[in-house]
Amino acid sequence: MKTDVEQLTSTSKKLSIEIDASEVDKRINQAYKEIRKRAKIKGFRPGKAPLKLLERYYGQQVIEDVQKELISETFPKALQESDLTPLSFPMLEKGSVERGKSFKYTAIMEVRPEIQLGEYLGVEVEKQQVTVTDRDVDERLEQIRKAHGKLTPVDPDRPVHEGDYVIVEYEALSQGEPIEGVRSTNFMIKVGSGDFHPDLERGLLGAQKGEDKEIHVDFEADYYHNLLAGKPVDFKVKIVDIKQMELPEINAEFAKRLDPSLEDVEALKAKVRELITQEREREVEREAKTQLMEKISEGLEISLPQSMVENEILDSIESVRQDLLRSGSSLEKAGLSEERLRQDFKPMAEKRVKNSLILTEIAKKENISVSDEDLDQAFQDIANATGQEAEPLRRYYEARGLIDSMKQRLLEQKTLNYLFEHANIIIRKPADQPAESSNSKDKENS
Repeated sequence: MKTDVEQLTSTSKKLSIEIDASEVDKRINQAYKEIRKRAKIKGFRPGKAPLKLLERYYGQQVIEDVQKELISETFPKALQESDLTPLSFPMLEKGSVERGKSFKYTAIMEVRPEIQLGEYLGVEVEKQQVTVTDRDVDERLEQIRKAHGKLTPVDPDRPVHEGDYVIVEYEALSQGEPIEGVRSTNFMIKVGSGDFHPDLERGLLGAQKGEDKEIHVDFEADYYHNLLAGKPVDFKVKIVDIKQMELPEINAEFAKRLDPSLEDVEALKAKVRELITQEREREVEREAKTQLMEKISEGLEISLPQSMVENEILDSIESVRQDLLRSGSSLEKAGLSEERLRQDFKPMAEKRVKNSLILTEIAKKENISVSDEDLDQAFQDIANATGQEAEPLRRYYEARGLIDSMKQRLLEQKTLNYLFEHANIIIRKPADQPAESSNSKDKENS
């Protein structure tokens, strides 16, 4: 077998493969030998039909079978010999299979572009010093308190107040005609939250349970729901129920309900402070790593494989679709079009692909790889976060062919962590304190 690689563009290559005529003849002969054993041709016993007759009856089938067999056996070997990894299914151009002639075929494939990296070790990045105030703790405690509140019906004669949770049935009309897909039953609106629209929420104030109301809303041109954006809309609303939130008192009993190891409110506050600190540490590290990648990728001109960009876009759209399905909605009901989402997601998809290519190239240069232990730990982390068992999760990924994509994500994370460890990190303190720098050597000596 002979192979030849031709660079077509920075992200595509043409692999040409030629198989010797002797191998082609051998495969054709083998194919007819197998057919002769089972062929039933009138006037001849099984295994006795002449080759000319077999070629007349089965010639086209043999040619197709030999062609498929030769490609399926030689293509993986040719990729390995040429050190090529297609990013999408290659386009094959097949030659003809004939006795006494070599068989040639080509495969045009999208591949990762070659990247000329700049400096990527010792890059200077800023990292915000984490501080947690008493006010931060009090605000988080209030959020926890609200999360453990209970919705209870208000007095039947009491009208809607600011902050109430109102259960409604509604229908939206534009110029007297119903807007398809913009209606709901048992829909809950928190008055004053702005989650639906401030004008509609204000229109509910003072309404009584069982009352029917008409509320006019002029929607802004950039409103998120494209079926409502820029339209004057009349809502026919029925007040089904009015509820208020009853909040628990923050005391020792409340603390123990949250965590039996917490003895009192002060212990609860200390725990909350610790959790906020951990969250903010993770957030500032994410921000610093984002800054690091922006500095490393700055100025690098990379031709992006379109199949990778397309996969990123499709993954993002599918994520939105699944989130909406879990909440009982859909793209159509939310007023979202796939085409609009594609446009919105494309810039971020291109950025993610560029970063992925850079990190993969750095991993290759620094001999960074994903070990079996890394993969085991990743499954254990997912299991811990979701309350599942690690082994069934692994089988799920294996059955759906997701292991390779998981390894790629782990490789990128591992490489980014390596870059961060070797970065020159400037700790950004409050204005009245000087900044300080740290790198891997500083950390080792501290």
